[in-house]
Amino acid sequence: MIKDLLLIFIGAILVNNFVLSRFLGICPFLGVSKKVDVALGMGMATTFVMTLSAIASWAIQYYILEPFGLSRFLQYVSFVLVIASLVQMIEMFLKKTSPNLHKSLGIFLPLITTNCAILGLALLAVNKGYNMIQSTVFGLGAGLGFTLAIVIMAGIREEIENADIPEGLKGAGITLISAGILSIAFLGFSGLISM
Repeated sequence: MIKDLLLIFIGAILVNNFVLSRFLGICPFLGVSKKVDVALGMGMATTFVMTLSAIASWAIQYYILEPFGLSRFLQYVSFVLVIASLVQMIEMFLKKTSPNLHKSLGIFLPLITTNCAILGLALLAVNKGYNMIQSTVFGLGAGLGFTLAIVIMAGIREEIENADIPEGLKGAGITLISAGILSIAFLGFSGLISM
């Protein structure tokens, strides 16, 4: 049991990283990865939402949708509602406790609601048939993998600001090239665990 949970956890962080392997959550990955501290805040908020949405979506799926035969009709809607509620809770919490982080995240904080990585997580956990503990570990691992990817990218982008880059590659060009190279680097983990 512990071995399976560890495989799910490590697999979600490194092997099947939602940003660098599944290419989900690219919008906040590219939009919020300019400064490490902001990227870390966004990563932690996303990790919190992913973990709680994995638990909530599992409970909704197995206690409400499946018993009443509503999975086919209401799964997406119910999962999006859960995610939106959790994001609102996070936004209110950050606005009260850390106004600077709330301000620096700007429009990207409400965009967690439409982050396809979070909806993808909820759907993948259900499709893989994970139980509640496995879903929770999967959500935590996926969130930490997202945080790892966005913080590494933010560190790279901070270093790129001081680098001598050809004019034609500045901005989006070098950012996308760096993201591609980072994705290739994470491809090296693909033989670590097969899921």
